[in-house]
Amino acid sequence: MNFNKAEFFKSYGEFKQLPQSDRIEIAFAGRSNVGKSSLINKIFNRKSLARVSSVPGKTATINFYSLENIYIVDLPGYGYAKVAKSEKQRWAGLIDGYFNAERKLELTFLLIDMRHPPSKDDLMMLDFLIETEQPFVIVLTKSDKLSKKQQAERMEGFMKEIPYADEITFIPFSSQTGEGVEDVRGIIEEISSDD
Repeated sequence: MNFNKAEFFKSYGEFKQLPQSDRIEIAFAGRSNVGKSSLINKIFNRKSLARVSSVPGKTATINFYSLENIYIVDLPGYGYAKVAKSEKQRWAGLIDGYFNAERKLELTFLLIDMRHPPSKDDLMMLDFLIETEQPFVIVLTKSDKLSKKQQAERMEGFMKEIPYADEITFIPFSSQTGEGVEDVRGIIEEISSDD
């Protein structure tokens, strides 16, 4: 699979605008400012395929990227406090609508900042994925900000903080050092070759 060939396909601001699902989809979800855009750019070897913003809560649309026979779906970041209530409801409608629709969603990469315990929103998202039996992998972003010792301590913490942690795949990831890039690519390749 040639990851350099990924292309921006389209952005959708409301659930009703989403096209019918005609191929495998792999979603990326996570809190605002967790590093979704940086991760997507790193995986596809591009500087600005996904627009990176220093302003949390900037991705307010569902962005589709096409890669050979699949769509990579970048969901709006959740949990950003300084957003109008109507905007939060629109985001929630987008995310809920996406997950509850009849789509060919094969996997969700749930991004959590490795430096901190999961937020209340992260845990709600985890509960939702577990309850609805959606396959997912947890990507622990910003791993380069921690020493190896701190990483090991946080992994121990996650084992207690995250339900069913021992049954979940965790990938420490850094868009700075490239840690975890090949692991994420490997999973995407595996899913796309099952098609």
